[in-house]
Amino acid sequence: MSVVCELWFAFSWLLDQLPKVSPINRATDLSILKQKFESPSPSNPTAKSDLPSIDVFVATADPVKEPTLLTANTILSILAADYPVDKLTCYLSDDAASLLTFEAIAEAASFASVWVPFCRKHRIEPRNPDSYFSLNRDPYKNKLRPDLVRDRRRIKREYDEFKVRINGLPESIRRRSDAFHASEELNASSVEPAVKIPKATWMADGTHWPGTWNIPAADNSRGDHSAIIQVMLKTPLDHPVFGGGGGGAVLDLSEVDVRLPMLVYVSREKRTACNHYRKAGAMNSLLRASAIMSNAPFVLNLDCDHYIYNSQALREGICFMMDRGGDRVCFVQFPQRFEGIDPSDRYANHNTVFFDVNLRALDGLQGPVYVGSGCLFRRIALYGFDPPRAKNHHPLHMPSPDLSISSNTSKFGNSIYLMDSIPVTEYQGRPLADHPSVKNGRPSGALIFQRDPLDASTVAEAINVVSCWFEEKTEWGSRVGWIYGSATEHLVTGYRMHNRGWRSIYCVTKRDAFRGKAPINLTDRLHQVLRWATGSVEIFFSRNNALFASPKMKFLQRVAYLNVSIYPFSSIFLIAYCFLPALCLFSGQFIVQSLDMTFIIYLLVITLTVCLLAILEIRWSGIELEEWWRNEQFWFIGGTSAHLAAILQGLFKAVTRIKIHYTLTSKYAGGGGDDNNDDEFAELYLVKWTWLMVPPLTIILMNLIGLAVGVSRTLYSIIPQWSRLLVGVFFSFWVLAHLYPFAKGLMGRRGKTPTIVFVWSGLIAITISLLWVAIKPPSANSRIGGSFSFA
Repeated sequence: MSVVCELWFAFSWLLDQLPKVSPINRATDLSILKQKFESPSPSNPTAKSDLPSIDVFVATADPVKEPTLLTANTILSILAADYPVDKLTCYLSDDAASLLTFEAIAEAASFASVWVPFCRKHRIEPRNPDSYFSLNRDPYKNKLRPDLVRDRRRIKREYDEFKVRINGLPESIRRRSDAFHASEELNASSVEPAVKIPKATWMADGTHWPGTWNIPAADNSRGDHSAIIQVMLKTPLDHPVFGGGGGGAVLDLSEVDVRLPMLVYVSREKRTACNHYRKAGAMNSLLRASAIMSNAPFVLNLDCDHYIYNSQALREGICFMMDRGGDRVCFVQFPQRFEGIDPSDRYANHNTVFFDVNLRALDGLQGPVYVGSGCLFRRIALYGFDPPRAKNHHPLHMPSPDLSISSNTSKFGNSIYLMDSIPVTEYQGRPLADHPSVKNGRPSGALIFQRDPLDASTVAEAINVVSCWFEEKTEWGSRVGWIYGSATEHLVTGYRMHNRGWRSIYCVTKRDAFRGKAPINLTDRLHQVLRWATGSVEIFFSRNNALFASPKMKFLQRVAYLNVSIYPFSSIFLIAYCFLPALCLFSGQFIVQSLDMTFIIYLLVITLTVCLLAILEIRWSGIELEEWWRNEQFWFIGGTSAHLAAILQGLFKAVTRIKIHYTLTSKYAGGGGDDNNDDEFAELYLVKWTWLMVPPLTIILMNLIGLAVGVSRTLYSIIPQWSRLLVGVFFSFWVLAHLYPFAKGLMGRRGKTPTIVFVWSGLIAITISLLWVAIKPPSANSRIGGSFSFA
């Protein structure tokens, strides 16, 4: 068993190490970007921005687990980003079709009229108001203008009032709905007394909310409602509009551009007879609706809890897209950084080894994988086209047999608007043809124009493309857009692009580009890892397995994708290996016949090699030793719990073809069920029992019992075998050291361990004892000193 485990770990180690052979670091020069696209030139004498447009997608699915205040702050950070106002559009996908989210975004649009100019006037960072007003550093340090103190005080007061309005929305909606419902019932009873009126959710204008009602009804539930598109902020002008400074104005904005980017609320249609494909389906709906309404050549997708921390992050991403050869880049992935994590990062939520080692290493191959958020896409790559200069690539402005855009409804759906937008977005996404080496460029100044305002027909077509029947008999979700069929649709989507020959870029900025929330509770973290690992197993048993990749994908990139899909299977061998030290202590036999010098040297060389490689990774990536060790610990914890469950779930789905449903991870930063609700990290100490905790708890107890058995046998033996005991104890302690954060998580706060943990510990300990007695029953004439039996 030991040899089989070692062989698998060697194979897994090779899969992990091979893609790291050529790590690289990249940097951008924003001054050159400004010089090329926003400086006076013969083709651009007014120095208007010639940068391509960007559509930003934000997805939310539950206003309870993903609080509306969190989503509103993310929207505000996007609207305040340092990018040309008329080239930026923000789309919010509300998959819950909640009136609460709708009205919260309307409030955010109103507050943005003072918040965004304040950010531009004083060039503050970050531009998420909640994060800005929570800064621990001096907000007035290095201030650019003397009126910052006064302006900040006024904006803080406006933001506090904004938060009160947001937090009061649930009660406001309930009271309004109750009042309208009472009036509706009164009117109905005067006509027909016996009629029963469904209790609707009412909008402020006195009409029924077309989305999900607080008390669900037919055609108004979370999985059954009409499509909703509302333009919260209209298309801005292409020239600056300066504000005022007198009268009742909150701020002096006489020298500040007060325009706001376009903001659109979208809730796709849902019907019970349709499969909606969770987040991937919502993203594809936004992709089509945005093509009709703004059609930016680049798309940035963010989770509702990931806000823009660096206001120039969009410019840094565009640098790679507009660089020479950038037309072959399908997406630019930014690292995910998190706030609200406990100082010790007990469960490795920062995931620094993945983001600062693995993805940087992949950037030296064909590019990093798509991780689901903080990613800037080339729209044409999402449409399923091959990169330029590929053998089967055809320019979209030229007729070709396989790219008849005007008639290809079987691929993109029955929308002439959508198909006509494709060659336009491909052309606008090209880099400048300012050098002979640029083979697929556009002339300077081609993107300097005023966008047309939206009319009723455009919005009606956008409603059409987000209907639940639009994707029928098309390639959406199979070859076009975000790919369906996996819990980790982001991995499959990125894999398909690399498989067509595109490359991706990893953009690590000096100041974090985006920041978000992560679950600090052990159960929530395990469920998150379970979802990721299950998606990997699903990929392994599908045609998206890297073993079947096309020749367009580089060999080491294929190895990296194979490692992504195969890593959960290590849990089988890891769990077996975790039981080996305990079995050795129980039986008194070690995994090798004798501890000779050859074995010790071999073990020492292997250990030193692994340690030197770890030190090398730490040195070039810049991560801390403690972060590396936390990652090792949680890989161990996840491998003995969530990864094993993922294998079972993935096999079950592969055999039965039954969909697996997942719970949405709560985006609350804290405030669990602890008696101290003011503690920012209260969720860390909350113990929520789950079956995923049983395997690692069994490993801990078995190793502890094995230690007791081994020490007792040695003490009472006629000829004590201390060398074997020490080796067995060392490996057993090594297992326990990796599981220490898990054990600490089960103990709760100040020793308030839940009763269920003691119950399961007792049951597991009794089971282990009975199994050992059944395997090796004590002899009747055995002496305690000769053959000590734990029973």
